[in-house]
Amino acid sequence: MTAALELNLPDKQDWTVDDLATLPKDLRYELIDGRLILPSPTGMHQIFGIDVALALRAHCPVGYAPAADISLKINNRNEPRPDVVVMKKKHLNRSPVPADGVILAVEIISPDSHIRDNYAKRRMYAAAGVGSYWVIDPTPGEGVALTEYVLGDGQVYEMINTTDKIFTTQIPYLVTIDLPTLTKARDEALE
Repeated sequence: MTAALELNLPDKQDWTVDDLATLPKDLRYELIDGRLILPSPTGMHQIFGIDVALALRAHCPVGYAPAADISLKINNRNEPRPDVVVMKKKHLNRSPVPADGVILAVEIISPDSHIRDNYAKRRMYAAAGVGSYWVIDPTPGEGVALTEYVLGDGQVYEMINTTDKIFTTQIPYLVTIDLPTLTKARDEALE
């Protein structure tokens, strides 16, 4: 939270959506379970997000569009910023976007977001009714992996698939992501 101290932000332990109005307008933030998070993604992280957003455009249903780095309105203690979402086009000029206008949220794990992306955000998106959730793990040493979750009974995600191969799904619509190509790009960047 060093960045918050340098910005002279209030020293709070439990933030709400209402508190976000006190932040500088150009500050990139997430609010997860009342915790203010100031993410700083790497270039590789952003490239993965662009590649996923472009793959999601190919067969995107009418009335929806993929978008990167958009805040979602969940509740008074949660305003996450997924790396990519597929959302209703009518919300393209809004921020935050209402969660009920999102059919897919994608998180790309950063070194400091494993727990948040795999547990806190998964639970939060499911409770908000986001139908599909993908977690992409680019951890070095293994292939870039994608885990696919679909909303099941009781507003809980069920894991459908996890792979580091070419990923193809029909949920929420036809999408193919070439994970070996992402792995190669990651490995070349690490050389």
